Amino acid sequence: MNERIGNDLCNEIITQAINEMKEAQGDTFSLESINLAELERRTGITRSRLRRLQQNGFKSTPHGRTGQKSDSTVISGYTAVLDNLLRQGITNSTVCFERLNELGYAGSLSTVKRYIAKHRDLVPAKRQLYDPQGNRGIRYKSLPAESYQMDWGFTHVIDPYGKESTVACFAMICHHCGKMYVEFFPNAKQENLFIGMLRAFAYMGVPKYVLTDNMKSVVIKRDFENHPIWQPDYENFMNTVGFNTRLCKPRHPYTKGKVERLIRFIKDNFLVGRCFWNLNDLNDQVMEWCEKQNSKYHREIEDIPDYLHASEKTSRLQESAALMYYLCPLRQISFDGFINYEGRRFGVPYRYTGRSVRACRKGDTLFIYTPDMKELLVTHEITWSRKDRYCKDQFPDAPALEEFPTAPVKTSIRQLAEPDYLKAGFEKFNFEEEDSDE
Repeated sequence: MNERIGNDLCNEIITQAINEMKEAQGDTFSLESINLAELERRTGITRSRLRRLQQNGFKSTPHGRTGQKSDSTVISGYTAVLDNLLRQGITNSTVCFERLNELGYAGSLSTVKRYIAKHRDLVPAKRQLYDPQGNRGIRYKSLPAESYQMDWGFTHVIDPYGKESTVACFAMICHHCGKMYVEFFPNAKQENLFIGMLRAFAYMGVPKYVLTDNMKSVVIKRDFENHPIWQPDYENFMNTVGFNTRLCKPRHPYTKGKVERLIRFIKDNFLVGRCFWNLNDLNDQVMEWCEKQNSKYHREIEDIPDYLHASEKTSRLQESAALMYYLCPLRQISFDGFINYEGRRFGVPYRYTGRSVRACRKGDTLFIYTPDMKELLVTHEITWSRKDRYCKDQFPDAPALEEFPTAPVKTSIRQLAEPDYLKAGFEKFNFEEEDSDE
C-alpha cells in the first residue's frame, strides 16, 4: 500500500515536470532525447533513477523483490523457544523478550510482539466461566510511609528426580509507591513470616500499619465486638518491632489488591520457565528481579518506586537482641544429636548439654547458637543435599569394650615360677649369688 502511494506520487511529479518542459520546448521536445539534467533539477530525483525510468517510459514500477521476505531473520533461531513459551500459555511479550535476551537474542521487543500476534493459535484456550462485570468501588489509599501490604503465595517445584513439592513465596509491597520485597521459604510457618517481615522492614523501613488477611499465624478469632484477638507470638512481635496490623477481607482488591496483584505478577512474570539450583539461588534471582522492577518507571504512580520511596520518611529497623530471637528460631535437639532446619538435619556438638538451640541461615551457611545467643556452637555449609550433616565431636568417644563377670567367681588356679631350663644361655647361672657365697 505504501509502495503504491509512493509510486503514484513519483509518477505525478515526473509527469508534471515533463509537461512543463514540453510547453517550454514546443515541437523540438522529444521524450527519447529529454535532458535528464534539467529533469533532475525540476523533480529532485537522481539522474540514475531517471535514466532507469526512461527505459519504462518514465513510469515508476514496484521493485522486483517487493513482497519477498528473507528466509532467515533476527528471530529465526529463537522461534522454537517462543513456540514453547506460547504452548505453556505465556503470552507476556516482556517475559518472552527477557527469556530470549538471556539466550543471546539481539532483536527488538516489537519483533517479539509481532511474532506472538501471528502465532496466537499455539496458546491453549482458556475457559471463560462468566462475563466480567464492572464495578464502581473506591480503592483504599494511604499516605507515604503509612502502610505496607503482605501476603503468601505458593508454587510447585519439581526436583531433578520428578518429585513435586511446594514452596511458599512471601511478598510485601508499599501501598503508596509500590516498592516490593519478595522472598521464598520452604513453608509458610509463623517463624518464616517473622523472618520475611524483618528482612522486608530492613529493606524498605518500618511502616505504621501492615495490611494482611486473616492468617492463622496473625489472628486467632474476633471477640463479640468484632475486634481481632491476635496470636500471642505475633502480638509480641508487633510490640517489639513497633507497628500495627489491619485485617482485610481475603482476595479483596480494594484494600490489599496491590500485594495480590504482585503475587499474580510474580507467577506470570518471574516464575514462568524459571530454573534454580537451591532455595538460596532462587532468592538471589528474585532479589535481582525486585531491584529491576523497583528501578523501573511505573505509569500508575508516574514515578520510579525507588525514588519515590526514598522521599518517604520511614523509620529504619533498629537491630536488637530481641529481633535476633525472631531471626534465629528455636530448634529441639533429637536423641541422636541433630536439629531439623528447612527439611534437613544438622549435627550439634556433644559437649553442649542443652535440649534446644537457635539456628539461622545466612546465604549457604547455617549458624547454630545457644538459646541465649551468647555462644556460637557450630556452623554448617549447606549443600542442599538430603543427607544428614555431621559435625566434629557430635558423638562422645566410645570406651574400650571389656567384658566383666556377671556371676561370682568360684574357681582359682596357681601360677608357678619359671623353671631354669627355659632360660637361654648365661641366664641360667646367677654369678651374683656365687660371689656372695665366697
